[in-house]
Amino acid sequence: MRFDQIQYLASYGTARQLPASTQKEIVFSGRSNVGKSSLINKLFNRKNLARVSSVPGKTVTVNFFRGDGALFVDLPGYGYARREKSERQRWAELMEGFFQSERRIALVVQLIDMRHPPSADDETMLQFLQARGIPFVIVLTKADKLNQSETAARRAALQQELAAYADAQVIEFSAVKGTGVEELKAVIAAAAE
Repeated sequence: MRFDQIQYLASYGTARQLPASTQKEIVFSGRSNVGKSSLINKLFNRKNLARVSSVPGKTVTVNFFRGDGALFVDLPGYGYARREKSERQRWAELMEGFFQSERRIALVVQLIDMRHPPSADDETMLQFLQARGIPFVIVLTKADKLNQSETAARRAALQQELAAYADAQVIEFSAVKGTGVEELKAVIAAAAE
């Protein structure tokens, strides 16, 4: 799979707008401000493929990109508390509509900030993916923001925190240093075959 072939297709703000799933989809999921846009840009070696914002909760649509042999789907981040109730409800309906439509999901790249324990929303998402039998990989973002002792402490804690998902592959990732990029590319390429 070539990661230099990617183009933006479209964005959808409601479940009924979502197109039918016609080919394998690689889906990026995570809470607001987890570094999803930075990961996507690093993965495809593009500066502004996905918009990076300093304001959490900026992505409010499901964004589709055509890649080499698969569609790539950037889901809106969850867990941003300052959103209005109506906006949170629209988000919930959009996510429910996305996952309940007959999508050809080959892999969900589930992002969790390595610096912190998984949030309640992260746990809910992981439980949902596991219960539905949707293949996923856990990517621990912002790995560069920890020193060696902090990294060791978080690795130990994560073994307990993610014990229920012991079968899932876990990749430490840094958009700044490029840590985990090649490993994640290999996982995605294998899933898209």
